Amino acid sequence: MTPSSETGPRHAHATGPEPDRHDVAVEAGDLATFRYGAPGAPPARTVLAVHGITASSRAWPAVARSLPDDWALVAVDLRGRGASRDLPGPTGLDRHVADLRTVVRSLDPEGSGDLVLLGHSMGAYVGLLLADDSPDAFARVVLVDGAVPLPVPDGADPDAVLEATLGPALARLSQTFPDDDAYVDVFRAHPALAPHWNDDVETYARCDALTTDAGVRSRAVEDAVRADGRDLLVLGERLDAALRGLRTPTTLLVAPLGMFGEAPGLLPAEAVAAYDAEVPALGVETLAGANHYTILFDPAAARRVAAAVTG
Repeated sequence: MTPSSETGPRHAHATGPEPDRHDVAVEAGDLATFRYGAPGAPPARTVLAVHGITASSRAWPAVARSLPDDWALVAVDLRGRGASRDLPGPTGLDRHVADLRTVVRSLDPEGSGDLVLLGHSMGAYVGLLLADDSPDAFARVVLVDGAVPLPVPDGADPDAVLEATLGPALARLSQTFPDDDAYVDVFRAHPALAPHWNDDVETYARCDALTTDAGVRSRAVEDAVRADGRDLLVLGERLDAALRGLRTPTTLLVAPLGMFGEAPGLLPAEAVAAYDAEVPALGVETLAGANHYTILFDPAAARRVAAAVTG
């Protein structure tokens, strides 16, 4: 893992020390990772954090600040996002799993199996498949508002379902804006974020703004997002098997409010309850009042995520 003096996009609303960037050599290039917290933390006090489908490593500062001082949180920018946006495809959940296997080896070269794995939204689905692929790599897994297979009506076109689910986010990926402030205003108007706006959300939005010759656009690559989103919808049987096969102690934290800040939440409640009852390694907790985004950004919710990480 190669240290770099570059810490990613500059932003105006600092919420704590900038994380240290380390690039990890993966297939066809380098994957950017960002370390928050103790630089010398051993695997037993290091958490590998995996963001959502249009997000980036900058989703995690509130959680990182909530960890004890002797812990580190290593947040990846997945292929096609953030500082890893130029890594070539194809993407898909299995591609992310392969990239993360390499990151795990860089964080725990002795193979102690002491790392904690943390994933939000799509990152929870990727984390679930990674835990299934490498069950001895982690001491604990925390899945945040993800990992439970999403319902797809019989005969439905997965691409149409994806448009219905992620419509506004997908539209943002194809648009350009005159400047950073105009781009951030899209987030500021989002119904799940607007009532809960804080410096962490502002930093997250500004770090996603990419200046191009045509204007400002998202750092997330639309083709990568669409490929990953399709996988989320068509890999239901694999995800179900991975959940039922969990051996590592795992916590699923659920937001009762969804992607637009209103009930129901993203995850189907009956399925969540069934997995909670049927999978011995899984424990489920609902974070009252949290929506799909504030479960990471709200200070109280972030503290609960951190508590699940540290056990």
